[in-house]
This record gives sequence, structure tokens and C-alpha cells, in this order.
Amino acid sequence: MAKPARRKIFWIWWGVLSMAVSGYLAAGLLMKSAASNPLLTPARSMFLPGKTSHGHYQIELACESCHVSAFSGREKIQEACERCHGQELKDAVDKHPRSKFTDPRNAELAEKLDATLCVTCHIEHRPEITKTMGVTLAGDFCFHCHQDISKDRPSHVGMAFDTCNSAGCHKFHDNRALYEDFLAKHMNEPDLLGRASLPGRNFRAVAADFPGYPSDRFPLKPQTKPDAPAHLMKSQETVNDWLATSHARSGVNCSGCHQDEKEGAKGWVQRPDQKVCATCHEPETKGFLAGKHGMRVAEGLSPMTPGRARQPMHTKARSTELTCTTCHSAHRFDTKKAAVEACAGCHRDDHTIAYQRSPHYALWKKELAGEAPAGSGVSCASCHLPRDEYRVRDLDAKRVLVQHNQNDNLRPSEKMLRPVCMNCHGLGFATDALADRKLVANNFAGKPGVHIKSLEMVAQRVKEADEKRQQGNAATGKK
Repeated sequence: MAKPARRKIFWIWWGVLSMAVSGYLAAGLLMKSAASNPLLTPARSMFLPGKTSHGHYQIELACESCHVSAFSGREKIQEACERCHGQELKDAVDKHPRSKFTDPRNAELAEKLDATLCVTCHIEHRPEITKTMGVTLAGDFCFHCHQDISKDRPSHVGMAFDTCNSAGCHKFHDNRALYEDFLAKHMNEPDLLGRASLPGRNFRAVAADFPGYPSDRFPLKPQTKPDAPAHLMKSQETVNDWLATSHARSGVNCSGCHQDEKEGAKGWVQRPDQKVCATCHEPETKGFLAGKHGMRVAEGLSPMTPGRARQPMHTKARSTELTCTTCHSAHRFDTKKAAVEACAGCHRDDHTIAYQRSPHYALWKKELAGEAPAGSGVSCASCHLPRDEYRVRDLDAKRVLVQHNQNDNLRPSEKMLRPVCMNCHGLGFATDALADRKLVANNFAGKPGVHIKSLEMVAQRVKEADEKRQQGNAATGKK
């Protein structure tokens, strides 16, 4: 009689355990909070069909970010793609926009390559076929539409189609730095330009004229006495840090960041988040949330930490959560420290390690020492958090700000040419330098060992066009 009883108990426990495991897996799959719940993330990770690309791995457990509903299909995924990347493509003046492939005149091209959907070229969870930039097509995909290119461009005869997107000439979405007229304009520039400096930030100069600027809270007048509640004023060091900042000089007192505007003195916030920063620094905050440092926060997940990164990072920084105050330490907000020390405190890749041996770092030290003018030094932020200039809406003024989406010009690297490299270097030198992987790894300590021929090709086309024009003028008697 004992054996049947033990068998019964076994099956009862088996059923209970099966139900518990099934419930755990179901919770991991169906509960949106599972992506940020340490107890449920292992369950959700079991449903990943494959390794996620470099661009999306941080948010791979936030399945709902891309898969709006379980059976939504490719069109809904497209909406998710455009939610994050739509503005980026507009800013890039995308050379292959969706509208080009929905035009009936291009129906034949769309049959070969349906570029109306991002997933035609970028399919997640396929690590075995995923290439640079998350492309999952064969390298020669340009052939589908440009197979007759050599007839229009004799200079392209013999060139393989798998080099279009990797030889420093063309990019599918963004060719701003490689347009032919742009190359022609800059093809005779020296390696180092005379104007070697970054544009200066000018927030305070134009802030008062911003539409909706909260001048009642931030009067743009120097503050000398902190207005925090008395029981919180225990650290003179914190007060001194604040007094030394541009915040104090521009009228931003303690309450400006720590006090909830609706609740008044009762609503004192001990640790303000990026929403408070966005009160004055909305474009910078938007860039932060779109980049590698803040994209997890944008999706409602816990902040990114170096321990989650796929790039080499310092072990001591493994658990550091990346927020606005991680680089701009609370109360001090030292932009010079944020420009180098904050980066090197986490990153441990060859490029970062080599920075302190580079000519760029030598220039940075001279600027800090007052031996060179402001903007002439080259920090990590100079290149990876570039200065953006845009016209303030409804005002006859331009604002220069720091683009905090460090991925905005990182991939493909040619996107660095206009906003970064060409502040100091000629186009030809900069193009070759970015194409030289060894030079990038040693942080540009030397001259390029790689040469991109696009400038010579443009020079030849300009020469041929001039000769053809002269022949035409000669035939018609024009000078």
C-alpha cells in the first residue's frame, strides 16, 4: 500500500511544481513589469529567440517596445521602429525614405527590396546573419537597384557591390558627409585647419528669450544663498559646490531642482530625475534618453549600468547606474569632469585607454591649464557628444547645445565628419582617419594608413564636367 501512496504524493508534487513553473514563466512573458523585476527577468529572458543586436540589447527584455501586441505583425513593428528612429531619419535627410518605395513609379524597385519596412534589412534575434549596424541582408544588397551603376558612372566599373556601404563612400540612410557637391567643396583642404576649435555653448545668452522659459523660477540672476529647508543644510561642501556652478550664477537655487512646483515646500524631492533637468535642458535630456546611456530609462527600465555593457568596462564601475548626475555629479555639475573623467571612469576599451597618449588629450590639457583658448582642446565629449546648432523657434537666435545622444554620430562613424572632425581637420584627412581602424583604436596618435578615393573620384568628375562645358562653349562661340 505504501508504493501507490508515495506515487500519488509524487504526482501531486509534480503537478504543483509544474503549475508553479508555468505560472512563473507566464508571469515573465505577460507582465510588463517583468522587464525590470529582478525576480521575473530570468523567466522573460527564456523567451528570447536569439541574441539581440548591439543597438537593442539593452532593452531586449522590454518586448513590448517593439512587439506592441502578440500578433501585431510587421506593420506594428514598423510603427515601433519609427517611434524611436523616425526623427533621426528625417534629420539625416534620408536618401532612401519610405516615401520613395511607396511611390507607384518605383513599384518595380520595391518588389526587389521592400524598404517600406525596417525589418526587410534589420531583423532582430538573428546573430548568425547580423552585420554592422544591425543589417541582416547580404552585403551586396545595393545590387538590387543599382546594377547598372557602371553605365552612369564609369569610375565604378569593376567595383564590388558589397563595398558600397563599407568603403567610406555611401550609406543607405545618411550620406550628408559624402554628397558629391560637399566633397567637391572641401576636396583641397589641408590636414589641419586654422580654425581648430568647437563652437561655444550659449544657453544663458539666449535662455531668457526662450518661449515658455520659467523665468519666475530661474531668474537668470546670481544666487548666493541656498533656499533649501534648514534641516537639510548640513553640508557646507554641497553649498560650495552649488555656488561654483553656472546654476547659481544663472538663478537656479536648490528649490529649482528639488522642489515640486505643484506641492510647494511640502514636495521636496531628495533625488530629482531627468524630468527635472528637462525643465531647462529638454533637448539634452531628449538626446540622453535616445542614446546608449539613457535608452533603458526611456523604456521604463532601470538605468543602464556598465555591468550590462558589451564593451570593455572598469569592474569598479560595474554597478553604477547611468543618470544625468552620474556624469554631471549632483550640485557640482562640472562639465570639464564630465567631458573626460566621467567617460574614462567607466570605459576600458583600447580607444579610451589610448586617449591620454593622444595629441587630442595634449590639446585638452593645454586648454584646462589656460595655455590655449576655450574650445581648442579635444575631450571625449568633443567628439562623442558633439555641439549642435539650431535656430530657436520664433526667435532670431541660434542655440548651441551638446547632443547627449552619443550614438547619434557613432555609427556609422562618417556621421562625425561634419559636426566634429571638420571643426579642426580637412575633409580628406578626416575621412581617411575614420576609415583606419588601427588609428581609431590608438585614438588618432599618428597619420592615417588608409586612403579613401572618393575625393579623387569627385575631382575627376569635376574635371570632366569642366572640359565638357568648355567644349560646349567652344562649339557655340561662348567664352
